[in-house]
Amino acid sequence: MKLLTKPSAYKSTLLPFALLAVLTFVTSCSSYKKIPYFQDLSRTDITTEDLNNYTIPTIQPTDQLAINVSSLNPEAAAVFSNNTQSAGTNSSSPTYGYIVDQKGEVNLPLLGIVKVSGLTTSQLSVQLQQQLQAYLSKPTVSVRMVNFKVAVLGDVLRPNIYTSASERLTVTEALSLAGDLNITGKREDVILVREIEGKRQYIPIDLTSKKIFESPYFYLKSNDLIFVQPSKLKLATVDTGFRNASLIISALSLIAISISLFRN
Repeated sequence: MKLLTKPSAYKSTLLPFALLAVLTFVTSCSSYKKIPYFQDLSRTDITTEDLNNYTIPTIQPTDQLAINVSSLNPEAAAVFSNNTQSAGTNSSSPTYGYIVDQKGEVNLPLLGIVKVSGLTTSQLSVQLQQQLQAYLSKPTVSVRMVNFKVAVLGDVLRPNIYTSASERLTVTEALSLAGDLNITGKREDVILVREIEGKRQYIPIDLTSKKIFESPYFYLKSNDLIFVQPSKLKLATVDTGFRNASLIISALSLIAISISLFRN
């Protein structure tokens, strides 16, 4: 009799494990399809396309500009060298550069109030160079933004505010700075929040498609916010994390019972 009951008890005990294994395999395969980036990009052929979606950022209110001036009379140009402003009325910390006010203007030595909003840094360099010719001998002007920053929040490795020394920062570069999406982040449900001209835009981004490279929002603007939506798996992972110990104990107990039934 024992020889007849052993296989039956053994098979009935293994059935839940087999079902669990199949369910885990099917679920993992289904979840994996949502993980790879740029899924519609050919993995066998070289793909080439024109870069026609990049627009040079323009200066906006609250931007911080570093303006460097040189000329044949360096004493006069030196007034631009140590341009610092107070970070605020209640702060004694100096801020390097010229801060664009809400009217889109800056107050510059020699020139006074200058409208800069809407210009690129290259356009402003040319404009200032022309205006300074009345005061300096053969002036040379360079302008750059020193506070180009974006925020990356949500289901990424290192959510934070990131600054860039360059005015050219892409969505993928910003996510790389944040350590990339966690495995539970929804690649097809990323939101870009942008404030421009007094309006706030919420822009959906799908990282699973190569069309992101063609998007006019692929290149970021200063003060952009990227939010990565966590998947339901994130919540499940957090919830089950507190029960892992009890589940492991239960699993070990089940295995012990199975072995006991098999031996009997």
